[in-house]
Amino acid sequence: METSARSDLRLMKGNEALAEAAIRAGMQAYFGYPITPQSEVLEYLTVESPKRNFVVLQAESELAAINMIYGAGGAGARVMTSSSSPGISLMQEGISYMASAEIPCLIVNVQRGGPGLGTIQPSQGDYFQATKGGGHGDYRLLVLAPASVQEMADFVFDGFRLAEKYRNPAMILADGALGQMMEKVLLPPEGSLPYPEHPWATTGKPEGKERRIITSLHLEPERMEQINLGLQEKYRRMQEETRYELLGPQNADIILVAFGLMARICQKAMEIANERGSSVAVLRPITLFPFPSEKIRSLVSAASAFLTVEMNAGQMVEDVRLAVEGKRPVYFKGRMGGMVPTPDDIFAEIEKIAVENQITAE
Repeated sequence: METSARSDLRLMKGNEALAEAAIRAGMQAYFGYPITPQSEVLEYLTVESPKRNFVVLQAESELAAINMIYGAGGAGARVMTSSSSPGISLMQEGISYMASAEIPCLIVNVQRGGPGLGTIQPSQGDYFQATKGGGHGDYRLLVLAPASVQEMADFVFDGFRLAEKYRNPAMILADGALGQMMEKVLLPPEGSLPYPEHPWATTGKPEGKERRIITSLHLEPERMEQINLGLQEKYRRMQEETRYELLGPQNADIILVAFGLMARICQKAMEIANERGSSVAVLRPITLFPFPSEKIRSLVSAASAFLTVEMNAGQMVEDVRLAVEGKRPVYFKGRMGGMVPTPDDIFAEIEKIAVENQITAE
């Protein structure tokens, strides 16, 4: 494959589109370990690296990979790793270290069903892990949830940009279906994401200046508290990055809330419901952290009920309930283990909610 100096349209698998986007976003190093359903990321980058001037290394484990990311990111490189659910679990200690040390990087989780080794089928069971901090301590990741192959590519650029802006790990939370499906994708030009200055990076001791030391270890409790307070203030600033998409009627009776692949399936259920006289909309959080709580809160006055749909036992629904503040009923529809709810499944839930809340079709 030749390096492109312009945008171009291709038919690509989600994992491969993400890998190609990482190259075009100026990724300088990738460290990872193969695991289904995201192994194509590593495979694609391995083939391309000799031709396109970046480092790829298959580490001996996910623990090794995340610590290689720590080292290269600490030296100021634009770095990325990818894995699937059990592998991301192994990375949690390193992710916590990087959040504390304020090292930017991009982490991609192409989720599979769990707990444990589970299945290689798609899931959204890692929402808590991604948005609440899967490792120890009080920290947050910037989390982007793609719903298409196009967004698998686009969010690589967004993820690197946000990680470097806030000096914080960013995560793309995808799933096995998005990683494996093929769709048209418009790829941006190579080299279109500039590199920022990194005056904090460990690139050697500047003459006449103090040494640059990156660490997450602060034994004095007063110092550790100040580090934590600074991090919490940064997480508050991240609220400026909140992104969402509202589809359907602006004053709908029933609001479906779903992220990633489930938002696309909910959109079809919404179309079925609206064709049959109901008033249904879909709110898709694009950033899972920061979460669009304010937007959900703004919909409460017009809505009669909310239905959260996820491929898990009920995780994002807790954030929806917090945003609604008990002012409207919040229902949940989920499937687990790699099973994906269908538009008909969701429409059946919509009908039940309409009956229970005495919502009549027009």
